[in-house]
Amino acid sequence: MSAPPVLDAPPPFDASWRQEAGAGLDADGLGFIDRAVAWSVPRFEGQQALTGEPLASHGAGVVRILAGLHTDSATRAAALLAALPTDLTAPAPALRNDPVAAAFGAEVARLVQGARALLRLGVVARQASDAEAETGTQKEMQRKMLLAMAADLRIVLMRLASRLQTLRWHAESKTPCSTDFARETLDLYAPLANRLGIWQIKWEMEDLAFRFLDPDKYKQIARLLEEKRVEREAFIAGAIERLQAALAKHGIDAEVSGRPKHIYSIWNKMRVKRLDFAQMYDLRALRIIVDDVRACYTALGMVHEMWTPLSNEFDDYISRPKPNGYRSLHTVVADDDGRPFEVQIRTQEMHQFAEYGMAAHWRYKEAGAKGGQVAASSEYDRQLAWMRQLLAWNTDVESGEAPAADAGKPDGGKPASGRAATGRGRHAAAPEPSEDRIYVLTPQARVIELPAGATPVDFAYHLHTDLGHRCRGARVDGQMVPLQTRLATGQTVEIISAKSGGPSRDWLNPQLGFLASSRSRAKVRMWFNAIELQQRITQGQALVEKELQRLGKTAVNLEQLAQNLGFARADDLYVAAAKEEFSLRQIDTLFQAPGPAVEPQPAALRHASAGSAEKSGKSGVLVVGVGSLLTQLARCCRPAPPDAIAGFVTRGRGVSIHRSDCHSYLALAEREPERVIEVAWGETPADTFYPVDISVRAHDRSGLLRDLSEVFARLRLNVVGVNTQSRQSLAHMVFTVEVRGGESLARALDALAEVQGVSSATRR
Repeated sequence: MSAPPVLDAPPPFDASWRQEAGAGLDADGLGFIDRAVAWSVPRFEGQQALTGEPLASHGAGVVRILAGLHTDSATRAAALLAALPTDLTAPAPALRNDPVAAAFGAEVARLVQGARALLRLGVVARQASDAEAETGTQKEMQRKMLLAMAADLRIVLMRLASRLQTLRWHAESKTPCSTDFARETLDLYAPLANRLGIWQIKWEMEDLAFRFLDPDKYKQIARLLEEKRVEREAFIAGAIERLQAALAKHGIDAEVSGRPKHIYSIWNKMRVKRLDFAQMYDLRALRIIVDDVRACYTALGMVHEMWTPLSNEFDDYISRPKPNGYRSLHTVVADDDGRPFEVQIRTQEMHQFAEYGMAAHWRYKEAGAKGGQVAASSEYDRQLAWMRQLLAWNTDVESGEAPAADAGKPDGGKPASGRAATGRGRHAAAPEPSEDRIYVLTPQARVIELPAGATPVDFAYHLHTDLGHRCRGARVDGQMVPLQTRLATGQTVEIISAKSGGPSRDWLNPQLGFLASSRSRAKVRMWFNAIELQQRITQGQALVEKELQRLGKTAVNLEQLAQNLGFARADDLYVAAAKEEFSLRQIDTLFQAPGPAVEPQPAALRHASAGSAEKSGKSGVLVVGVGSLLTQLARCCRPAPPDAIAGFVTRGRGVSIHRSDCHSYLALAEREPERVIEVAWGETPADTFYPVDISVRAHDRSGLLRDLSEVFARLRLNVVGVNTQSRQSLAHMVFTVEVRGGESLARALDALAEVQGVSSATRR
């Protein structure tokens, strides 16, 4: 037997509320609601939400909204129980320890826990400190995560109803509503209701949020609507009478009514299309509801016969439904006085879907004395599968419309472009289900999309390559977890990193489960490939130099030697020698050949010093935490401490170190950004010198080169290269000079500028 009504219930749960809350339920379902009221009323204890709304009133209002959406008794009861006071920071209890599960069953307990999880997510998002968390992309990611977190889509309905009830309370009680709360409603919850096709919730959310965000504009539009109300109602009444008579004459059973216009949609259309209020043709609108699709097109023909249709103002959303499943015919016609108005034509089924979205198709069969046991019909299964596919959609972007504007709504906007607009039936445009993605949060509440099965290491590499390399631990929802832990949607992940270091080779072992992302694995492989390459370069360079010492040819130009041996760069020669792909005997053969191909260094210049970073390879550069590896100073810009530097992984030549503003580096980074690697100056040895190019422009005169050379000699700077040009008594000289860092370079530039005839001395 069903439980008796709660006779001594407080005002929120009076007889009229019970009648509304139990609408559409059988006796068992109504008894289930009564049990939930009896169980929850003592636990509310007059407590209030943070907004000041009594929790009991909030729960009662949410149940009333869900009853209007035709949900089952389990959803309505769970919504009431979810409004009970709880600690959102505490983890959800296991079902065996959950008092709700003991009293109402596991299904209701899971709905309550899911609703509280979404509420917890909203609290975290509002506390976000990351500016990126407020971007449009992040709002879209949050909508996806809301759907992904809901194992049962009834949980999303409960969350939407809860948000709408809070807005209603602010409006009815005239309690100020924060602009952040209203903005979040427009950015996150109204588009989510639109995505689910729940027009009833969407329009009311938008109007209430707009009322709190811009009360002056809201009141202005409301006043303009009221001024035209009498005229508008008279016109609509006459058009309805004329249409009903014509439809009856043709034997079409139809329901004709005026269509309500909502203040936010009016304002948004005025803003998007830059129209004045007087130019809004669809303030006067009719809706025709018929029995079948054939009657829709028959009624359309009659409307076009009775009034003059406007070109380019007809939309057939029956043959090409909107991305959220909305179907209807829209046309704009002009009356005898040339005043345009809109007509919508749809079947009763289409109308139910347009008003209630997915909720219009959820049919449950109550079973058992306890109620709340549900059996999903095949229609429900089909709709549920379709909703899951929405996770892969980004309809707000694809349609080219504002997220909270006319995108997908019944009374405005054009069909979405691309695949979403080319479907041949209600579900034709749906893409494949997106079951292979998860959505997790940074500590700053930024949503990160990762492949299913991703670990904290994948998360770290997604944020930054260097953070991935230095990842040593992780906290998930505040608890320390192993790095192999598989993340789940809705979790907050915090990475614990070392100051320096690199990845472990274990991370590349698929059996150990450290990485699920191919992108992360590629970054780890790049790290180890770079280290191995540097080791080969160092090893090969030692072999080549040893062979040259044996031959007594230590003064040769190594770059030119490599080119004469068929290599593009000296590093390529070193790698080939280390891998035993090149015989060192070929060097001996090259020198014994007639006409030596290798030129000695110019006699006027000294050789690179023993401590040259270019010669020794010991540049003091840290490649993402590891010193003296894979570092080759680029000759295009010749970096030296304390220049801002960046690394670029080359093919076969290790990591090339450039100045951050180097034009060559910027071009390479734009073309192949995946090969950019973070580098920094480490502790530079005192005996390390860096070659830099100094450009000197002067009036050409006798003894100029001698005077400049004396400056370098006085400062004890080693000149390893010089290039001079003279034209029309103007000389341009480029000196390649070895310096210890920025201080010695600055002294050299100052001294050169003081030489007679020098107009400028700058670093090239």
